Amino acid sequence: MENVIVIEQKTFEELMVRFNRLSGMVDRFCRKAEEKRLSEWLDSTEVCQILQISPRTLQTLRNNGTLAYSQIVRKMFYRAEDVQRIVPLVEERRSLAALKGKTI
Repeated sequence: MENVIVIEQKTFEELMVRFNRLSGMVDRFCRKAEEKRLSEWLDSTEVCQILQISPRTLQTLRNNGTLAYSQIVRKMFYRAEDVQRIVPLVEERRSLAALKGKTI
């Protein structure tokens, strides 16, 4: 035997408004999650190779807020576009260090 549930039209419309709002929130969440796909991220070793810097210099860039990162368990990940954005800064620091007879 099949049960039939009857609700008022106003209640149904309110339910649909809430459902649509929830659907929009899920869509926004999925878009944000899509932006953070791991394939678009680099690990610390890759960043050090790209920027030609030591792990300690990379840590300094993290600590002073120059390079944004995300941490999953104990591993750090960096967005590729953030790494590309700081390439000129690293080159400038490398030039200044070379003038002082140092390396970074």
